[in-house]
Amino acid sequence: MSEHNINSATEHAHDEHGGMGKKKIWQVFGILLLITVIEFFIALWVIPHGYMSHSIGNFIYIALTLLKAYYIVAYFMHLKYEKLGLQLALTVTFIFIVYFIILLLIEGEFLHLHMHV
Repeated sequence: MSEHNINSATEHAHDEHGGMGKKKIWQVFGILLLITVIEFFIALWVIPHGYMSHSIGNFIYIALTLLKAYYIVAYFMHLKYEKLGLQLALTVTFIFIVYFIILLLIEGEFLHLHMHV
């Protein structure tokens, strides 16, 4: 009887994370690799040759890095397969932490002193 419970628990765990087969892992790896290649292309060719300003390049880097972070957290840390409540709790917490760091930098005049806008 206990063997049946162990097997059904194992099957349930595999069903929950059924989307993470070898094919999906390689697909996510390919997406992450493509994003990294785009970042390197921008850093080593586009910006040095003057096709894009540094400020636009930085914005694109941040956007691409956030996209890579999403794929890593969603698929390799299995957050995509968690319940919506946990996803929202972690996402909102992360957003507030970043927001408070930015507020501290603004209030401490760090950004005003170090950014040449």
